[in-house]
Amino acid sequence: MKIRINEVSANIDDGLTLGAVAAFHRTGADVLILNGFPAPADTVLSDGDEIFLIRRGEVPTKEELEGLMASRHTPGVHARLKQAVVGIAGVGGLGSAVAVALARVGVGRLVIADFDVVEPSNLNRQQYFIDQIGHFKVEALASNLKRINPYVTVEVHCVLLTSENIPPIFSNCSVVIEAFDRAEMKAMLVNRVLESMPQCTVVAASGVAGYGSNNNITTRKVSRRLFMTGDGVSEAAPGNGLMAPRVGIAAHHQANQAIRILLGEDE
Repeated sequence: MKIRINEVSANIDDGLTLGAVAAFHRTGADVLILNGFPAPADTVLSDGDEIFLIRRGEVPTKEELEGLMASRHTPGVHARLKQAVVGIAGVGGLGSAVAVALARVGVGRLVIADFDVVEPSNLNRQQYFIDQIGHFKVEALASNLKRINPYVTVEVHCVLLTSENIPPIFSNCSVVIEAFDRAEMKAMLVNRVLESMPQCTVVAASGVAGYGSNNNITTRKVSRRLFMTGDGVSEAAPGNGLMAPRVGIAAHHQANQAIRILLGEDE
């Protein structure tokens, strides 16, 4: 009969148990998943079953992880994302969440740039841990991304981005995520990329503060190479601070728009 083992098709004899298949295909596997749920080793398998055999704490090989991811994205989609390069300008609440999302889907190279350090107040919305307080954000984020997907290349630039260094830092990127807090930095990055980097599309953000309606966060196409995410009006102010849920909604809008661009989806 035919089953799937860690997303790979396999033929096995009738009457075999989950434990017997694990002993043959992955010696030492101590977490046995059958059709999405943990199952005892003496469970008899049936035709069409899907099993995952896991050694607790073991990092999958690059080939195995890519096979598992491709099964979720479809192989063609995964192959294109694996070849992509995305830049992230600023790795605070928006940028760190965008980076995590793109690492999880297997974008091959992330170019991250920021000069800031992790502060205690960042932990209400940014993708860092309490023991990373005081560390440079780009270095802390690179470490966290490696724990999520060790096979994504993370290019780290611990610098203040300027009009002069933006082109060389993001020269290999086809998409650049604008994830700054300050309006003048946002405008500077967008203008510089659009003027000097014809191969790049920018996904920017404006209006993500507070806890207003989820549905006011949108992504719209401003021009051929510029997309804008947010509600366009919600600024951080007393009583309307930056909070993880709404910042996260906007960040995932940006990440999803980047993926759509990489896969050639038009608006």
